[in-house]
Parts: sequence; C-alpha cells; structure tokens
Amino acid sequence: MLTIVLLAIVIALLFDFLNGMNDAANSIATIVATRVFSPTMAVCWAAFWNFAAIFIFGVSVAHTMGEGIVDPSKINEYLILAALIGSVIWVWLCTHFGMPISVSHALIGGLIGPVWFTFGGDALVASGIFKIAIFIVLSPLIGMILGFFMMCLTMLVFHKKHPMKVEGLFKGLQLFSSAIFSLGHGANDAQKTMGIIAILLYSVAGSNTFVSDYLYENTGEFHVPAWLIVTCYSVIALGTIIGGKKVIKTLGDGLARLKPVQGFCAETSGALTLMGTAVLGIPVSTTHTITGSIIGVGITKGVASVRWATATNIVAAWILTIPATIVMSGLVYWVMGLFLTLPE
Repeated sequence: MLTIVLLAIVIALLFDFLNGMNDAANSIATIVATRVFSPTMAVCWAAFWNFAAIFIFGVSVAHTMGEGIVDPSKINEYLILAALIGSVIWVWLCTHFGMPISVSHALIGGLIGPVWFTFGGDALVASGIFKIAIFIVLSPLIGMILGFFMMCLTMLVFHKKHPMKVEGLFKGLQLFSSAIFSLGHGANDAQKTMGIIAILLYSVAGSNTFVSDYLYENTGEFHVPAWLIVTCYSVIALGTIIGGKKVIKTLGDGLARLKPVQGFCAETSGALTLMGTAVLGIPVSTTHTITGSIIGVGITKGVASVRWATATNIVAAWILTIPATIVMSGLVYWVMGLFLTLPE
C-alpha cells in the first residue's frame, strides 16, 4: 500500500509541475506578446507570484477538490493513481502540441472516471460537479465581459493622451496585472493538487501508521497539512519557471494582437475572476479565464480582430478535456484491475 501511496504522491506532484508548465502561458502570455518581458524574465516573474499566493489565500479550493467532487469514503490509493495517470497523459499530450487546455478540469475528469465506473453515479457529489460545470461556461464569460468593459473604460479615460505615453504607462502597469494574475493562478491551481493528495492521505491514514505518523495526522476530519501546502506551491512555481513556450505563443499571439494597454486589461479582468473564485472555493480554469479576457479585449477593436479559428480549437479542447480524462483514468483503473487486487 505505502509504495502505491508514495507513487501517487510523486505523480500528483508531476501533475502540479505540468500544471505550471501548461498554465505558465496564462499569466505571462500578454507581457511576452507585448514585449514587456522576455519569456525567461516573464516566467521567473510569474513563478515568484505563484508561490507568493501561499501567504495570501487559504485552502478552500483544496477542500472542494478533496470533498466536493466524489465521496471521500470511496477513495483508495489505486483510484487516485489511476486518476493522476489519466490526467497526466492528457495534459502532456496537449502541452506537447501547444494546446492551452484546462489542467484543472483534466484532474477533475481524472478523479470522476474511476469512481463513476466503479461505484456508479451515487458516489459523485452532484452539487460540486454542477458548480464546476457552470463555471466552465461562466469563468470565460466573466473574463470576457470584464475585459471588454475594462478596455472600453480605459479607452474612454486615455483617448486624448499621446499613444506613446499611454503605452509606456501600461507597460509598467502590466507588471502589476501579470503579478496579480499569477497570484490567482497559484491560489487556484496549486490547491487542486493539494486537494487530491490530501484526500489520498486522508483515505489511508487510518490503516497506515507511516502515513499517520509522518505525512498526515489522523484527526478524523479532512484537512491539508502544512508541508503539502508548501510543496505544491513550490512545485507549480518550478513548472512555471520551466514554462510552456508553445502554449505561450498560442495564447500570446494566436488569439489577438495585443498592446500593453490591452494586455493590462486582459490580465486584470482575468485576475479579478480568478481571485473571486479562489475565495469562494470554486476550482475554475485559469486557461478559460484568460482566454475569455483576451477575447473580450480583442472585441473592442472589432469582432474580426479576434482569431476565431484559434479560439474554436481551444474551446474544442475545453469540451473534450473532462470526457477524455474520465475515459482515460477509467481505463487505467480497469487495466490495474486486470493485474492487481483492487479494494472494493
């Protein structure tokens, strides 16, 4: 059992690392596209603020991941391992091909698959899944609406200013907007891995003395240990430093040509959406949010300024992510059952 638990933790942290790689683009795509920072400087900037979120936000998203998607009593180490393997496969494939998918929804789909296939729909927390499903639609829409109105307000305030002065001002402001977006990214996405590892430890702490003595104090209630919080924030920051250059290119230049003013509005509206959902404990997608924000800002220059073909491809990947990872993780768990005796 212990070997499987430790293997699952390692894969979960790998997933956290891939999260940073894929979602690095979300917080720095605009400052790279507008030439405020080089890609190397940008990923270091984002990684710093990813980790800084540990000092500002709680762990409400981690609790949602651990308790609000599937029945914790149905969880076992093999199920978590299958969920992680299925999710990592999908995230790696999408990152390899430069497609900015939702890493968080890959993890959610990976968790649902084995539980649903093994225990049926009664083992799923319908209210939590419904809330996540609603925000698959709402988070990009909120980002798009905020981005559109923020850009309109900015144009209204600065329309008489010299373009060069405005650009210089917003290059500086973009550092602020990318920082707060990176805070929201860290607060939301690092906690998703925390929740998965915490529910794994919670499920085995009662029967494994090593886990209860060294990794997870068995209090009888679900909680997120301090060492896990620090580790997950550190790993996602490391993944961000490595960065996903292909995904940066897709989001930074593939949706709409951005200047510093537009980059600031897109990042700020995305950050406001992320921080609000992090406080409410709703695990939304940073990819969905920033994409909606970029589109909202781009629309102010005319509908034709948005590259709708790229946007359509991204939305297609969003739609496929949860079903694909449900099937992948479910199949991984089924294959495990052919070679191992799984808990019932």
